[in-house]
Amino acid sequence: MGLYLVEPVVAIYAFASFLVYPLVQQYVYRRLWEEITNTTYPVEDQSSRCGNNSNHSSPHEVVQRAASLFSLYSELFSMIPSLVVTLLLVAYSDHRGRKITIVLPLVGSLVYAVSFLAISFFQLNLYLLVVSNFVSSLFGGVGTLLGGCFAYIADLCEDSKQRTLRMAGVDMVIGLLSGVASLSTGYFLRAAGFNWPFVTSTLIQCANLLYVVFVLEETVKRREDPLLAPEDGPSHRRPVLRLVYGVYLLFAAGGRRRNTLLTLLLLTFTFYTFANMGGLSMVTLYELNAPLCWSEILIGYGSALSTVVFLTSFVGITLFSRCLRNVTIVFIGLVSVMSGLAMVAFAKTTLLMFLVRIPMLLAIMPAPVLRSMMSKVVTKSEQGALFACVAFLESLSSNVAFAVFSSLYAATVAWYPGFSFLLASGLCLLPMALLSAVVFIGPEEGKEAEAILTQEESYPDDDEPCA
Repeated sequence: MGLYLVEPVVAIYAFASFLVYPLVQQYVYRRLWEEITNTTYPVEDQSSRCGNNSNHSSPHEVVQRAASLFSLYSELFSMIPSLVVTLLLVAYSDHRGRKITIVLPLVGSLVYAVSFLAISFFQLNLYLLVVSNFVSSLFGGVGTLLGGCFAYIADLCEDSKQRTLRMAGVDMVIGLLSGVASLSTGYFLRAAGFNWPFVTSTLIQCANLLYVVFVLEETVKRREDPLLAPEDGPSHRRPVLRLVYGVYLLFAAGGRRRNTLLTLLLLTFTFYTFANMGGLSMVTLYELNAPLCWSEILIGYGSALSTVVFLTSFVGITLFSRCLRNVTIVFIGLVSVMSGLAMVAFAKTTLLMFLVRIPMLLAIMPAPVLRSMMSKVVTKSEQGALFACVAFLESLSSNVAFAVFSSLYAATVAWYPGFSFLLASGLCLLPMALLSAVVFIGPEEGKEAEAILTQEESYPDDDEPCA
C-alpha cells in the first residue's frame, strides 16, 4: 500500500541538491582561478586569494567577474526549456496525475549530478556544465517538482489553514535538509574533494526516485476530456491542446474580481521571488570576495545558518495565522527580506555577515502564504493549472533574477559589491504595493472573497472536462 506523503520527496531532494549546490560555484571558482592565473588555488591561505590591493584588474576581481558570468550563461541556457516543461507538466497533472511532475525533475537532477561527477573526476571542459544543465532542464527543474508537490498537497487538504501550514511545512523541510547538507559540504569537500559529494548525491537521488515510483500514491485519477476527443484531431496534438486549454480556462472561467485578485497575487509572488532570489543568488560570491574571504567551512556554516530561516518562518506562520490575516503575514515577511538584504550590503566582517540572518528570520513566510491564498481562490479542478502558472512564474523570476544579478554583480564588484543587495532590498517595495492593492480589492478572509469562492464553485466542477 502506498503513502500520500510528498514531504519526504522534497526533503530528500533538498538534501541531495544542496549537498552539491554550494560546491558548484566553488568548483567553478577554483577551476577559473587555475585557468586565469595559471596557479594552484590557495585553499589554506585566504590572504593570497583575496589580497588587499585596490587594483581593479587584480586576479581576484577577474575571477569574480568570470565566475558570475559563467553562472549567467548556465542559467540562460537552462531557463527556457525548464520554464516550458514546468508550465506544460504541472498543467498536465490535472488530467494525468501529479507524479509525472515529480518523477521527471528527479531524473533531470540525477542526470546533472552524474554529469557533474564525470566533469570533476575526469577534469573535462568546464563549459560542459552548461550543456549538462541544459539537458537536465529538459526534464523540468525545481519549479516543476515544487509545483507538482504543492498541487499534490492542495488535492489532499480541504481546510485552508491546514493547506497553508502543510505548504509552509514543505518550505521548512527544504530549508532544514538543505541546511544539514550545506553544513556538511565544507567538511566533505576538505576531507574527500569534490567527487565523493557528487557520488553521495547521485545515490540519494536514485533512492528518492524509487520512493516516488513505487511508494508514493497518486491523487488524481486519469480521465478523458470529451472536448479533446480523438475525433477532434490527431492524437499527438490532444495533450498539448489539453494543457493550453487548462491554463486558459483558469482565467477564462473566472469572474472579473477573481481574475483581478488572482493576477495581483501572482504578481506579488513573482516580484517577491525576483527580489529574494536575486539578492540571495550572489551571497556565495560575496562571501568569497574581500574583505570577508570565507573558506569552504565558513560558507558551509553560513548556508546552514541561513536555513534556520525556514524553521523560524514556519513557526511564524503557525503563530501568526492564529491572530493575523494572511496579508499581514506576507507584509511582515517582505519587511524581513528587505531589512536582511540591506544589511548584507554593508556586512564587512564575518560576525556581521552571520548576524545578517537575524532580520531575515521570517523571510520565507510570504511564499507558502501566497500559494495558499491563490489556491483558495480557484476550484479544486484548477489546482494543477494554477500551480503550473505559479511554478512557471517562480522559475522565470528566479532565472531572470539570477541572470540580472549575475550581470549586475560582475559590473559592480570592482567599485561596490553590495550594490546588488541594496537593489534587491529596494525591489521589495513592488510586492508591498501590489499587496496593498489586494487589500483594497478584498482580502481572502473577507466577505467579498468568500462570495468569490462561492461563485467559483458554480463554474466547471470536477465532473466536467475543463480542468
